[in-house]
Amino acid sequence: MQHEPSTAPYEEITHEAAPHTELATLPTSRPAGCPFDPPAELATLRAQTPLRRMRFPDGHLGWLATSHAAVRAVLADRRFSSRYELLHLPVPGAPEGGLPPAPIGDLTGIDAPEHTRYRRLLMGKFTVRRMRALTSRVEEITAECLDAMERRGPSVDLVAAFAHPVPALMICELLGVPEADREDFQRTAAGMSDPEATLEQMMESLTSLTERVHALVPAKRAHPTDDLLSDLTTTDLTDEELAGIGSFLLAAGLDTTANMLGLGTFALLRNPPQAAALRAEPELADQAVEELLRYLTITHTGFRAALEDVELEGQLIRAGETVTLSVQAANRDPERFPDPDALDLRRSTTGHMAFGHGIHQCLGQQLARVEMRVAFPALFTRFPTLRLACPPEEVPLRTDQSIYGVHRLPVTWDR
Repeated sequence: MQHEPSTAPYEEITHEAAPHTELATLPTSRPAGCPFDPPAELATLRAQTPLRRMRFPDGHLGWLATSHAAVRAVLADRRFSSRYELLHLPVPGAPEGGLPPAPIGDLTGIDAPEHTRYRRLLMGKFTVRRMRALTSRVEEITAECLDAMERRGPSVDLVAAFAHPVPALMICELLGVPEADREDFQRTAAGMSDPEATLEQMMESLTSLTERVHALVPAKRAHPTDDLLSDLTTTDLTDEELAGIGSFLLAAGLDTTANMLGLGTFALLRNPPQAAALRAEPELADQAVEELLRYLTITHTGFRAALEDVELEGQLIRAGETVTLSVQAANRDPERFPDPDALDLRRSTTGHMAFGHGIHQCLGQQLARVEMRVAFPALFTRFPTLRLACPPEEVPLRTDQSIYGVHRLPVTWDR
């Protein structure tokens, strides 16, 4: 794909800007015609200085980290907190008075010792061995979705037909949602990210799903089955904690994997040689998944608040200051990944931070990997003539969301 320069207005930074110029805003506009690339200004900032002062919409003066080394250092340093109530957000529309504390069971917004307690209980449930044991079930679900696509085709919205159902059904499997309830559960989950739904309707879907998880907990205590929630009923977690963790895993595992499958398919369709390589060499699946994770970095931005004064990259970050972490810029850092703007399924991606880093690294990353390792090769093998059913510039992108991706991906193929 040709990389075109961004035409978005950006007053604070140019290639000649002073390295310590204060940013007036977080760069968010992606280059025209390149939906898979981060905002071009991030690369300029990274080349000038990896840690830059930035003004937040609420007036807070914090920082923006853009290099692989700087982002990794903050994520690994326990002097930085991920507690929501300590953070300032670099985007307009944050709640007045700041964010509320994380709800019970939300591991991303808490620190030790509470985070340590939850994570220790969950780590044994998300081992590589256990997730790989789910591979056969992922293969069955993937095949069922592809069969349904073939019956419905030859033109479908890949998000609705494939990218969303695969992780949704696997989350049902993981949490132990009864078979009779899974279709309704999946339909409600789809409502959380429906681009045509109002905010009120999306919140209603989220509330409905949370209530369903809450209802599962006493049922699992009374009649445990072979699933994650049943396993956790043997711990000292309360019903409220179990329901909170279940809801957190649902939200964290569904939206991310669904958007990786949707946006990843879009990226491969726009890079035919890479798609052909995956189709011809299914053994490339492991490397392909890691490269797509790095290249796309759909969880593009993170945040940490300094609990004490910390010196980093020659700068003094004061206690209480928020550091915005551009994970997408870090994963495109040429100091870490040669020719980082190229999608290369054969490259070594060791050290990418698409799943984060440090104590908050994604717990469900092994399940996500299993789903993608199965789904991508299966999709491109079943439909070797798969292609976009609309001009690429008409694919609706999730440009205003914390998880990047596509709202819809119209595709077609030859019968």
